[in-house]
Parts: sequence; C-alpha cells; structure tokens
Amino acid sequence: MNLSMLIAFLACFLLGLSKAGLKGLGMVVVALIAIVYGAKASTGILLPLLIVGDILAVIYYNRHTQWRYLVKFLPAMITGVVLASWIGRDIPDAVFKQWFAVLILASLAILIWFDRKAQNYVPDNWLFAGSTGVAAGFATMIGNLAGAFANLFFLATRLPKNALIGTSAWLFFIINIFKVPFHFWSWKTITPETLLVDLNLIPAVILGFMVGIRIVALFNEKQFRYFLFVVTGIAALVILVK
Repeated sequence: MNLSMLIAFLACFLLGLSKAGLKGLGMVVVALIAIVYGAKASTGILLPLLIVGDILAVIYYNRHTQWRYLVKFLPAMITGVVLASWIGRDIPDAVFKQWFAVLILASLAILIWFDRKAQNYVPDNWLFAGSTGVAAGFATMIGNLAGAFANLFFLATRLPKNALIGTSAWLFFIINIFKVPFHFWSWKTITPETLLVDLNLIPAVILGFMVGIRIVALFNEKQFRYFLFVVTGIAALVILVK
C-alpha cells in the first residue's frame, strides 16, 4: 500500500470517528482527501463515503433524533446547497473559506460567551437557524465543510449529547443525498471510477465508526460540549489555511 492510500484510509477512519459523534474531525478528513485526490475531485469521492457514515449514524442514533430542530435547520441548509451549486464555479473557493472561517470564529466566540455568562439563554429562533443553515449548505456544497456551522447550531440548542448526534446524523444523511445529483450531473465529480475508489475505502469508514462509538461513550455531557467548542475552533482555522 502506497503513501497516498495510507492517507486516504486514515482520512476514512477519521470520517468514521466523526460520524460516530466526534464532530469536527470531518474538517481534517476533507483536507486529507484533497491532498490525495485533488480539491475538486475529492468532493465527489468523499460524498458517497459520507453517506455510508451517515447511514451508520442514523441506524445507531435514530432513537435520539429531535425532529423539530431538524425541521428548523434543514430548509435553510438546502437553500445554501442550491445557491452554491449555481454560483460556486464563479467565485474562488478560497474567498468562501476565508469568510466562513471568520464567521465560524466570531459565532463560536459568541456561543462561548453565552455558555459562560448566560447559562439559561438558548438562541432557539428561526433567524439563527436560517443564517447558519444557509452558510452550512454553501459550505457543504463547495467543499463538504458544513460540520462547523452545524456544530454552532446544535451547540446553541443545548441538546444532550446523544440527541445532538442523532439529530445531526439525519440532517447530514438527508443533505448529502440531496447533493448527489449536483455532483453527478452538474459538477461531474461522481463517476463510475470514483465509486470504485469508494468501494475500497468503505471498510475504513466502518472501522472508524465502531471505534468512535466507544470513544464517545467516554465523554460526559460537559466534556462533550467543550470538545465541540475546541474542534469547531480548530475546524475554522483549518478552513482558513487550507
């Protein structure tokens, strides 16, 4: 096995960990897959692997799903995907990612302040869900980089650990299925050749998910929330320098 395949298998193992509930690792996955296959081609290779991880997460965490939060966030995210599919070719990805990184860091700072100073405050409103949802849809279509925005929304809801993982699992399963036609017919980044690559990488996703389930069980609610704060901040920096 050459170095490129080792990197790809590592990326898919981390993808499995992420889908098991260790949110934020997805940003590292995007960067590693892009190193191996190139930035644009990697989006089509990664999407079916993300869907495999989504299916595992939906099956395992389905009983914890909070549908009212999903209904609030999903329409805005779909809007972001459609907008990105139209104009994503005309605006450099680097510009998007720089602005996204600034927005993530600013929003994260606000959430941390509320977490420390206003324990009973929950920004549970349509404006917050809509703005982060559109940004997440844009980011996921441009480069599978929606995880940080989704983390911001779900952190704001203050859902318990398993409810957060279960709800986000359904969110990403639906949105990733929605993205497939755009990658297949419009961007042409999903082909029979890329699907063959995916078949070789699926075992690493499954292994990562199984290991991730055990790791998530080690976190209590407070530790899990702080973990999300940290990895969301790191994710923003990854987007900024990628």
